[in-house]
Amino acid sequence: MSNLLSKAKIQKVAEEGEKIYAKVKADYDPQHNGQFLAIDYESKNVYLGKTSEAALKQARVAHPGHVFYLVKIGFDAVETLAHSLNLSFA
Repeated sequence: MSNLLSKAKIQKVAEEGEKIYAKVKADYDPQHNGQFLAIDYESKNVYLGKTSEAALKQARVAHPGHVFYLVKIGFDAVETLAHSLNLSFA
């Protein structure tokens, strides 16, 4: 399990990432709706991108080897997951 993240680490990234997003959300929502933030919970830095790939690329350049919390601005997790899986709740 050397290259895999532990469940505890994933939980920590999610919890800390959510806290950081709650603090900076007003700076990005609604003017950047639909864009992405990659959040490094260790440094508390956030990286804005028009796509998830763009946000993550910036974050990885600044913090190689870190794990990031990714959020789509203006969407909750269920909406983001459903959109990525092309699901509808209608």
